[in-house]
Amino acid sequence: MHGSAGRQFSHVVISDIKQQVKQKNRYSIYVDGKYSFSLSDTALLDVRLATGQEVTEAELKSYKQLSADDKVYGNALRYAAMRLRSRWELESYLQRKEASGDLAKQIIDKLQRIGMVDDLAFAQAWVENRHLLKPTSWRKLQQELRAKRVPTDIISQVLQEEAGTDQQALREIIERKQRQTKYHDQTKLMQYLARQGFSYEDIKSALSDNN
Repeated sequence: MHGSAGRQFSHVVISDIKQQVKQKNRYSIYVDGKYSFSLSDTALLDVRLATGQEVTEAELKSYKQLSADDKVYGNALRYAAMRLRSRWELESYLQRKEASGDLAKQIIDKLQRIGMVDDLAFAQAWVENRHLLKPTSWRKLQQELRAKRVPTDIISQVLQEEAGTDQQALREIIERKQRQTKYHDQTKLMQYLARQGFSYEDIKSALSDNN
């Protein structure tokens, strides 16, 4: 019984902490002279590990779990930094990475607090980029935002002023498409415009104005 208690509370020593060469924001932690796990600079500051510090086997196990969770957070942070993402996109990403439900929620809440996850900002940027790169109808924008699982109230807020811009977007698309030989066929052009979510009446009116 005495030996069992001794093993339960046996200690190991943090023998070294080294900044990684390829990832400057991560540090390799060595235990009893051997590499054991790594932590981001933020996580390392949070747990306050230091060279020469003694930790129990149970604490070491928890630090290794923290290391794994910390890596998932770092990957999610990089994923969110590439471009604005909807909350659902981050949830799907973390699901693919096999993060537990609790960890996924913690990560998304943390990213939300630092402004990396914001469905309103995401929806506004989506609509703005669509106008700049590939104008489309109000209905199509609504479908796209729904596909990204943006909440209905946010979609309504962002698209509140978009319904009146359909005619302008429609004219821009017609002008661009008519430069392409295959859309000299008006039927093909109308079919394309209908797929973009424009109504038959609006298409007919815009084509009439354009001729």
